[in-house]
Amino acid sequence: MATDKLFNVVGVSKLGGEYKVRFATDIMRIKVLTKHGHEDIRLAELDTAVTKLEAVAQLKSMDEFQDVAAQAAIDEYLDSKTPKAAVTKAPAKAKAAPVKAPAKKATAKVADTSALEDAPF
Repeated sequence: MATDKLFNVVGVSKLGGEYKVRFATDIMRIKVLTKHGHEDIRLAELDTAVTKLEAVAQLKSMDEFQDVAAQAAIDEYLDSKTPKAAVTKAPAKAKAAPVKAPAKKATAKVADTSALEDAPF
């Protein structure tokens, strides 16, 4: 999460036909939401102040938020805000530069073939 804020009021509201999850520290947030044109405002007070993710987890199981619109807003929030497992890639192996053996001077040994001339094959 981006912040460490704790909230003890959580719920959903509809603005412009779209439901979203809302967070507050005081139930009086209803007045502000109403003033700004929100409809179907449903907020619930929690027993203790918790993070947003924990609040939404509690909200998902509450009876008054079991309708399709509220559950869709909750699921959308969870999908976008739940931390994803970090995909760990294996570190790229550094390619070693090919090592060349030091060049040796070519020396040819000439064998004495005179002794081999009489040998049977």
